Amino acid sequence: MIRLFGSLVLAAAFLLSPPLAPASLSIQCGAAPDPQTKIFCLTFDDGPTDSTTPKILDILQEENVRATFFVIGRQIPRRSQILRRIRDEGHSVGIHTYSHEYKKIYASASALLDDIQRCRKAILNVLPEWDSDLYRFPGGEAGLSDTLKDAVKSAGYKICGWNASAEDAVSPGATADELFENAVKSAGTKNRVVLLLHDGVGYRETVRALPRIIAYFRDRGYSFQTL
Repeated sequence: MIRLFGSLVLAAAFLLSPPLAPASLSIQCGAAPDPQTKIFCLTFDDGPTDSTTPKILDILQEENVRATFFVIGRQIPRRSQILRRIRDEGHSVGIHTYSHEYKKIYASASALLDDIQRCRKAILNVLPEWDSDLYRFPGGEAGLSDTLKDAVKSAGYKICGWNASAEDAVSPGATADELFENAVKSAGTKNRVVLLLHDGVGYRETVRALPRIIAYFRDRGYSFQTL
């Protein structure tokens, strides 16, 4: 059981945060038993949303693929049915953040842990049986202090980075074809790929690119797994 840290902070208005970095430093989740096994992990940040998440789920259901969703806690209360659908269709749910407000959550270790705990509570309010230690830093862990990273690890969470990205959060206006090419190029010849995608508001081209991404890596012998 994850140990509870810190007190809840007062709810604040949501502020836009800087775009995510194109890569995160570490991937500490779901190691393959055989390093030669080709594994592909689809991961989605910044949901659940009404406009994008259901479309992503429809594609994953049609393709019989499971993914991992790192959710924003403040978006959950009005989208409880979407979060339940994520769970019911066999996907993994991890903590991303409650507010996604960088200045607040990265102000100190205690502020970060408060944010994590608020997100955890929001998930549990909808999925009382949920119990996961998966966590992804908003923006990735690159450039963050060891103090922040150590605090998360000491609280019992596994930090989940990525080693490939469609760059949908840092390439506004990119087409589905461009996002596909970004995913392929960044994955390269890795046998284990953790791909960063987003299911936030406005990611229509990500939705369009997803079937092609799945087909490409499936045709090359990758099995799809959750973290």
